[in-house]
Amino acid sequence: MATLAATNLTLADWAKRLDPNGSIAVIAELLSQTNEILSDAVFREGNLPTGHRVSIRTGLPSVYWRALNQGIPSSKSTTAQVDEACGILEARSEIDRDLAKLNGNTAEFRLSEDRAFIEAMNITQAQTMFYGNPSLDPKQYLGLAPRYSSLSGGNAQNIISAGGSNADNTSIWLVVWGDQTIFCPFPKGSTAGLIQEDKGEQTIFDGSNRMEALVSWYQWKNGLVVKDWRYAVRIPNIDVSDLIAAANTQAITASTAIIKLMSRALDRIPYAGMGRPCFYMNRTVHSGLKLAALEKSNSVLAIESGLDQFGRTHSWTSFLGVPLRKCDALVNAEAVVS
Repeated sequence: MATLAATNLTLADWAKRLDPNGSIAVIAELLSQTNEILSDAVFREGNLPTGHRVSIRTGLPSVYWRALNQGIPSSKSTTAQVDEACGILEARSEIDRDLAKLNGNTAEFRLSEDRAFIEAMNITQAQTMFYGNPSLDPKQYLGLAPRYSSLSGGNAQNIISAGGSNADNTSIWLVVWGDQTIFCPFPKGSTAGLIQEDKGEQTIFDGSNRMEALVSWYQWKNGLVVKDWRYAVRIPNIDVSDLIAAANTQAITASTAIIKLMSRALDRIPYAGMGRPCFYMNRTVHSGLKLAALEKSNSVLAIESGLDQFGRTHSWTSFLGVPLRKCDALVNAEAVVS
């Protein structure tokens, strides 16, 4: 698997830099199991206590051909500043002390519960990366889908419709992660990734009654900065019914059509060397493309293997060298993008 440049820190990289006073390193590994976008995303500290302020160039200076003995006017570029807010995702676990001690291994019992909370945080964070919309929930940060939501105006040239018009649509995303393209900020002075704290034994209230409980607290501050909109491409309106057709030949035919759209998506990226490009899709689409990769006549899809960032043996499907990543957060019931 291609690795990010040394200057681009993933969540796993940040975990390795923390003091060993919690289970953050274990948590970082768990986060990548269901939604692989979480292990690809570039994380960096924001420049604001609430997120990150980014300066975007909105216009280039004028340049002139000059004749001898003739001057030219001065010019300048124009820029704009945008504040991207981070959201605060939290959860709290309270387990009856005596319940936790029933099996004789309190630590293992609590770990099993921790895993459930971690998975819930994982799912919610990945869903927000794609579908977060502050206009619907002001506590969320702005995800990718609301930014790339119309086939006209704005960034429409980076939205390539697959033509589906039914209620079972999904999207493929091409994202180039990097400090100058797209990254995930965390608030200035805070910690990257999921924080877990063992609050120990506390007295909690059950209505007006009290009980002793073992308490854990979880928090994840995160946002999304699209510094250069040209480095993300959405392929919406993919009709998943074609990919789950009973006959494999039908699925392969549909996958071939998608491959052509993915090729067009790569052509929309100005310079892939600005970061690390990855395609994101749900399991339904990924399975269809993997079937196509198994066809000997297919020369652009490949199944590769190697070590991931955690040192584990891993295999993945790639398109022209760009990895295809599974994300359960991407649903099969998206509204038609028009």
